[in-house]
Amino acid sequence: MRIGFLGAGVVAQTIARHVLPLGHQVVLSNTRGPESLTSLVAELGPGAGAGTPEQAAEQDVVVLAVGWPHVQAALSSVPDWSGRILVDATNRIAGDAPIALGLSGRTSSEIVADLAPGARVVKAFNSVPMSWISDVSPDKPRTVLFVSGDDGDAKGRVAELIDETGLVSVDLGSLAAGGRLQQVGGPLAGINLTFGGRLVP
Repeated sequence: MRIGFLGAGVVAQTIARHVLPLGHQVVLSNTRGPESLTSLVAELGPGAGAGTPEQAAEQDVVVLAVGWPHVQAALSSVPDWSGRILVDATNRIAGDAPIALGLSGRTSSEIVADLAPGARVVKAFNSVPMSWISDVSPDKPRTVLFVSGDDGDAKGRVAELIDETGLVSVDLGSLAAGGRLQQVGGPLAGINLTFGGRLVP
C-alpha cells in the first residue's frame, strides 16, 4: 500500500515506522517543501519518500496528520478529494488545551469531511498519544486503536492496515456516532487498552 501524509510530525512518523517494515511505501509532506524532509526520509529508510501535499494525496490512503489550526489549509492544498481515502488522525485542540466541544453538534471528523468534499473519511490514530504506540518491535503491546467512518470499504482497509502492524482496530461505527466516542471530550479518548480488554494504567 502507498500511504501519503499531510504533515510530517510525530503522528506521521509514528505511523510510518509501523508500516514501513511491512513493505508499504510512505510519502510525507509539509508546508516547507520536500527538501526540508530529506533527513527524516533518510532516517526512516527504504520505502519512505517526500513530496508535495498534492503528491501525498495521490497515494492509496492519505493521512491527515496536522494540528487542528492547520486542518483547513492542509485540506485546501488538494484541489479534488473525490473518492480518496482520507484518514483523519487529528484532534480538535488548540495548542495544549482541548477546545470545549461538548458532545453535541457535528464531530471533528464530520467537519473534516465537509472540508474535503467527496473524500471517504475514516477517523483513526487519534485516540491515544503516539508515545503509547512508539514501540514498533514485533513484540510490542497490542494496543487498541478505534476507527470510525461512513464508507465500509475505506474503513475496512484502514482497519486491516492497523491490524497488520500488530495493533488492534476496533470499529466504532459511523463518523457521527463512533467519531463522537473517540474524539477529544468523548468517553473513549485517551483510554489505553490492549488486546483482550485489559486496562493499562
